[in-house]
Amino acid sequence: MSDNRGGRADDHPERGTALHLALVLLVAASGAVEAISFTALEHVFAGVMTSNLALLGMAIGRGQATGVTAAVLALTGFALGAAVTARLTRRSGDAGTCWPAPVMFCLVGEAVVLAAGAVIWAALGGTPGQSARDALQFGAAATMGVQSAAMVAAGRAASPTTYLTGTLATYIVRGVGTGRPDRWVPAQLTALMVGAGISMLLLREARGWAGVLPVVLVVCAILTAASPMIRMRPDSGGS
Repeated sequence: MSDNRGGRADDHPERGTALHLALVLLVAASGAVEAISFTALEHVFAGVMTSNLALLGMAIGRGQATGVTAAVLALTGFALGAAVTARLTRRSGDAGTCWPAPVMFCLVGEAVVLAAGAVIWAALGGTPGQSARDALQFGAAATMGVQSAAMVAAGRAASPTTYLTGTLATYIVRGVGTGRPDRWVPAQLTALMVGAGISMLLLREARGWAGVLPVVLVVCAILTAASPMIRMRPDSGGS
């Protein structure tokens, strides 16, 4: 999928501030998950499959069975999460101004899986054994697959949140290059770094709590995206 949907502010006039903020929160969550995945699990990424394919090729070339297993787990988990989400959201329309109910449902599912992982991580004191690391790696990749596919299903009301290479390129070419940069793209890029940075800080200072950060960020994103619809209900009921 091409991740060029975040290029210019006037490309998406239908997106409200709440949805933009929700996207920023999801990007921060993906940064937090990637930090844990790469540094504390098996040195592969949970949501960046291009890099994992390269890592898989390098592991095969070096004859490193552990690296092959980790990359395959991440790729499989991501694919499964994306496939399940595609199935659940296949009939959701592109509203353009909000995230459809099936998309929100899948994001709730992502938060639940992340929460389960956080509980396991905390119960093991942030130092899981090999089997637990494999399970957590698979689960982390699955959540990123869910999030990526959910943003695809949301259509014009969303943009990529787990990989921002195309978003950055589009921002430079269609935004900075034309004098109409999207102010939300720098916010997303910063959120990715902040999420990863805070996650690393937790891994160093309070390792058992590191898994909580992505859960909090995804839940906040869900509530932020839902807030306009929640505010509209009393008005529509009274009309």
